[in-house]
This record gives sequence, structure tokens and C-alpha cells, in this order.
Amino acid sequence: MTIRRLSLLLFLYCYTVSGQQAVVTVPDEPANLDTVKQELKHYESCKESNCYQPQLEHQADLAIGLLKQSVANPKHGEKLAIVLDIDETALSNWAVETHDDFGYIPNDSNWCVALRRGKAIAGTLRIFHEAERENVAVFFITGRPESQRENTEANLKAEGYDHWETLYLRPVDHLKAETVTQYKSGDRGKIVANGFRIVLNVGD
Repeated sequence: MTIRRLSLLLFLYCYTVSGQQAVVTVPDEPANLDTVKQELKHYESCKESNCYQPQLEHQADLAIGLLKQSVANPKHGEKLAIVLDIDETALSNWAVETHDDFGYIPNDSNWCVALRRGKAIAGTLRIFHEAERENVAVFFITGRPESQRENTEANLKAEGYDHWETLYLRPVDHLKAETVTQYKSGDRGKIVANGFRIVLNVGD
């Protein structure tokens, strides 16, 4: 074998090893982020039964059914109540989420509140009006800070949530002292302590 031929074989071997490596498949590899974003947009807009809006309506139907059952057999003198969350429950922030390409930008979220851009989620609004018809008190509990009370109230009213018993927002001194879960549990405790029986708690 000549030196020239040996050199050519070594070159081909090295090229094959370094440039033609086998493709490694990673089990359970996450989907490409852009693919997930497109799937979210489709899920929000499609009309099949397993899509966002139809599923919301289905859950609202179930909630209203539970509410009617509770109202049908009340205990003497008891006060019934439902509790609603706000963001992605009573009001949708889809516009700001898509504007920010599904990234959380606090300033944009705060502007969304300040500009009162939240849109009523139809299924939750149906639950709200059903509670009104049945004389069941409605309480809102949100993780929004107390400083956003005026804009939150105005946005709710503009979207059809015309009146309620109490709107609970997080006091400034609670923002770091408690988690949202702890804060909301505490406020539900206050509702019960005031003599209400919570028959429905709706949140995202």
C-alpha cells in the first residue's frame, strides 16, 4: 500500500468519525418552544370539545349544577356563598400573554390591569349571574395587590360582574410574608367566620 493511498484512507476514516456521527435520540425530549406556543394558540381558538372554550363551558355547567344542588336543600338560616378568582378565572389576560409571546413581564401585566383590559370569561360570568339569581353571595379573592383595587373593580363591572359581597386583594405587607395559597386560604376562612357556607370555589 502506498503512502498516498494510506493517507487517503486515514482521511476518510477521520472524516467519517468526526463529521458523520450517529444521531442520538433523547427519550421524552421536550417539544420545541415555538411548537408549544403554536399549540397553545390553536387550543385557545379551536372549537372541538377538547379545546379551551368548550372545556370552560363544560366546567361552568358542572359548577352551576353543584350550585343548584346546594341551593335546593339549604339549612335553615344559613348564608350561602361562592368564591371566584379573577385572573384567568373571572377575567382573561390572553391579550397581554400573546403580546408578550407567553413570557411574564410584570410591567405589561400591571399595565393590563391599569388599562382595564381583562375580558370576562363567559362561563364564569354565567356562574356569577346564576349565583345572583339564587341570592348566593359572591366573593372575589385575587392575588392582585391592594393598590390595584380601583382598576380591578372597574374592570369587573365593565365586564358584567355588576356587584358582589367583598373583593379581597393582597395587602402590601402580605406580599412577601405569605404565599398566594396561604393568603387565599386565610380570606376564605374569614368568609366562613362571618357565617357563610362556601358551596363553590372557582379558580384557574
